[in-house]
Amino acid sequence: MAGSERVICSSADLTDSGDGVRFELEVDGRPETAFAVRYRGRVYAYLNRCAHMPMELDWKPGKFFDVWGLHLICSTHGATYAPDTGRCLRGPCFEEGLIPVPVEERDGRVIMKGDPRGRR
Repeated sequence: MAGSERVICSSADLTDSGDGVRFELEVDGRPETAFAVRYRGRVYAYLNRCAHMPMELDWKPGKFFDVWGLHLICSTHGATYAPDTGRCLRGPCFEEGLIPVPVEERDGRVIMKGDPRGRR
């Protein structure tokens, strides 16, 4: 595995539109929380902070999807995000977005590859 790669979880830990997996990482020398979810068969990961205010999205650890499993939702403001792009679809952060964390699935594992993109 390359030096900037890290295993986040097993692929089996993520089910389509189900609970996400939280994980810690460092961004610009500061500890941050991020999360990975599976949506329509693919894994996506983002820093765990609303684009409107730097608050975590999940109302309970791992609960990132709305009740229909269609959108990621901020438990504080109700902003909804597209799971596959992180773009805000509705709420105070309309058309802003979550900060993606590059991930891939390999050998039954979800692997973080490098640093988050689009830092703010």
